[in-house]
Amino acid sequence: MEAQILEKFPAGAPRGAWPAEEYAAARQREGVPATVVMDLESDCFLVVRPAQAEESAVPAAS
Repeated sequence: MEAQILEKFPAGAPRGAWPAEEYAAARQREGVPATVVMDLESDCFLVVRPAQAEESAVPAAS
């Protein structure tokens, strides 16, 4: 399963990755696993929900 993109922030912004880091921290405070990654192709910082977090949130079938 792929990571889910929660939000995109342009890498060329004056504050750099800060807006993405702040957004990810706010999601984490809400209990949503979120991390910031750099997408070189689009030159954006992406706030993503990691794939393993999605898989662990789904209960195993009995």
